[in-house]
Amino acid sequence: MPNVPTIALNGGGAIPQLGYGVFKVKPEEAERAVGIAIQEGYRSIDTAAIYRNEEGVGRAIAAAEVPRAELFVTTKLWNTDQGTDTALRAFETSLGKLGLDYVDLYLIHWPRPQDDKYVESWRVLERIAAEGRARAIGVSNFTVAHLRRLIDETGTVPAVNQIELHPGLQQNELHEFHRSHGIVTEAWSPLAQGELENPVIGALAEKHGRTPAQVVLRWHMQRGVVAIPKSVTPSRIRENIDVFGFALDEADMRQMAGLDAGKRLGPDPETF
Repeated sequence: MPNVPTIALNGGGAIPQLGYGVFKVKPEEAERAVGIAIQEGYRSIDTAAIYRNEEGVGRAIAAAEVPRAELFVTTKLWNTDQGTDTALRAFETSLGKLGLDYVDLYLIHWPRPQDDKYVESWRVLERIAAEGRARAIGVSNFTVAHLRRLIDETGTVPAVNQIELHPGLQQNELHEFHRSHGIVTEAWSPLAQGELENPVIGALAEKHGRTPAQVVLRWHMQRGVVAIPKSVTPSRIRENIDVFGFALDEADMRQMAGLDAGKRLGPDPETF
């Protein structure tokens, strides 16, 4: 069983540095896939209301031969549910679908600055955290400007900002802001699948006797980033967590740094 390190959260507790994401996992596949992930040693499971697979995730957690206290479960507030009453209802709906009394991390999925509701929604998350129904609260896809406003107006620093982050979009400025404010950086789309064909990554994989995906995930680990790769293939699920038996050297890390192209694969948080 892999020994996955954890990263401390600013409000207490810790998050496993490598987790299992279920974005685009079909509802009917989620229970099986999450069950396999837990068997393979994943203890962090990341879902969201908009993924429409919280029930399958919940069934897998209920069936797992792992105590609930050993699992770290994340879900997220969707855009159309931002606001005071709607955010609270959405959270309670997610808890019900997951079949849980609490989640370990609850995130605002996107800032949606055009709606101007993320500060209002954040105050709901503060309340949920105070009640113990979310052990930690954070955000997803927030920029430095969004984070500054949230902190300035509420005084509460998010525990996590989950952002698009991979070799082609390294987000160094945002990552540094996180470091200086005690916010954990969590990468969605950590493998940016097409980039695994990059010749630099291929050469590093050959050098270390690993797969390109393992090289990229190891790069995330050494940058202090939390990564949540997604796969429904058992062999890939197993492969993605097997990244703690080797290390990239300084020259390798420099080569990886050189791949940053500011290339966003997902939406722009300022306009989405």
